[in-house]
Amino acid sequence: MPEAANGARRGVRRATRPARSWRTGRRPAAGSHSNAARPEAPRRSGGARALRRGRRRTHGLPGTLGLTVLGAMLPGSGYLYAGRRAAGGLVLAAWLVLLGGVAWYFGRDVRTAIDFAFDPTRLKIAAALLALGFLVWAFVVFTSYRLVRPAQRPRSHTVAGNVVVATLCLAAVAPATYAARSALATAEAVETVFDDNQSATVPHGVTKDDPWAGTDRVNVLLLGGDGGKGRTGVRTDTVILVSMDTHTGKTVMFSLPRNMMYAEFPEDSPLHDLYPDGYGRGSSEDPGFFMLNAIYGQVPERHPGILGKSDNEGADAVKQAVEGSLGIPVDYYLLVNLAGFREVVDAMGGVTVNINEPVAIEGNTDAGIPPIGYLEPGPDQHLDGYHALWFARGRYGSDDYARMERQRCMVDALVEAANPMNLLTRYLDLVKAGEDIIYTDIPLDVAPAFVDLALEVKGAKVKSVVFRSSEEFYSGDPDYDYVRETVQKALFPPPRKPGAPKPPKTSDDTEDACAYDPEGTVTAAE
Repeated sequence: MPEAANGARRGVRRATRPARSWRTGRRPAAGSHSNAARPEAPRRSGGARALRRGRRRTHGLPGTLGLTVLGAMLPGSGYLYAGRRAAGGLVLAAWLVLLGGVAWYFGRDVRTAIDFAFDPTRLKIAAALLALGFLVWAFVVFTSYRLVRPAQRPRSHTVAGNVVVATLCLAAVAPATYAARSALATAEAVETVFDDNQSATVPHGVTKDDPWAGTDRVNVLLLGGDGGKGRTGVRTDTVILVSMDTHTGKTVMFSLPRNMMYAEFPEDSPLHDLYPDGYGRGSSEDPGFFMLNAIYGQVPERHPGILGKSDNEGADAVKQAVEGSLGIPVDYYLLVNLAGFREVVDAMGGVTVNINEPVAIEGNTDAGIPPIGYLEPGPDQHLDGYHALWFARGRYGSDDYARMERQRCMVDALVEAANPMNLLTRYLDLVKAGEDIIYTDIPLDVAPAFVDLALEVKGAKVKSVVFRSSEEFYSGDPDYDYVRETVQKALFPPPRKPGAPKPPKTSDDTEDACAYDPEGTVTAAE
């Protein structure tokens, strides 16, 4: 009996003994009394990541938001704070290397940035990298916020944190998207305007390393008309040759009247063989066919392919006519479709000019159609695209020579309006407008050099020569020997001997000629 009593006592002790610890490695039987009696520990928020050791988190909403913003400015810093040293160090180092690399690449000189802007392949790659970079950056910002926020927090703090992360991403996506769009738009415009242009009259020996082929001047013909590549029957009413010193940017502009007759061609041109005495001289046809502004449309129609393979035979023919008449090479042309000129001016935010006499808006003198209004005289008149167009081409009650004066002033106003801030803020509009209205035979490899030169021209002295009717010059039958002599004097003024009287000016300063109420304009004919 004593043994039975001892067994009973042992059974009671076993029944009242506490449940075994989990350290024994045994699981209590399902449904056992000890498992049911053990109170359940409170569950911690934050998921499995909250249970990991070595993780540091913030202690409130201000710290969470501060570290999230810091992580957006210095990606990887949030990882480092949270104890993710390897990932944080890698991300932060990559970010600093990227910023340093971009600053080094574009900060060396302006030419590097210009070369980049004229490389469609690099522009497209840059746009793709911008999109990818934004996605990686957004992921780092979001995960940094998740790592540093407190494991236990009110729901309102979670909402506030998510709102801040979303705001940061939205603030970053706008400039990233604009930059990517700008890169793609630039690539498309460069390919449209400059790539694969074929011309029979461009200079030889030009390379990317030697864009001017060893010459001291480059001459670009500015044409304004209502047509573009491949069109015939177009009349180029604006003909201005811009001669630029490739070393200093000093520039002389030569404005030719649209009705100048019998243009001469260079002796080595096939057109000189057809018209040795000048274009149309001695012909019994309508004289209007042989004006300077008719060459663009008439030569390709009468003599297709005579100058060789070209995307724009009309522009090549005008280049030859101006070269032979002025006696200096014409290297390239730039044709602006005047129907879209107003879009460029609007994209630039307008231009500012001085108006010295009323300029008609619309109207047609020959048809007897009166203008619908006038641009009134006044200094520093800011014009939008529509009114700038009529300032440059309005002729009702005026003449071609007054219009030529206004056109060269418009060129000067466009140069002045092309300041860096204006170009940056209106870049996409300008690229789109230029792509639709500009045609040229400037090769893509040489285009960056022209941008460099344009920056020099903007800060250099610009003079102009306007060939208007006078005793020496008559557009109906010009004395081309006089014209060529005038051009040489304007480009290379002869030195004056001590005590000799000052020679008559053959050119004038554009800034003075385009001033409000100028005392007098000096032209080649005076």
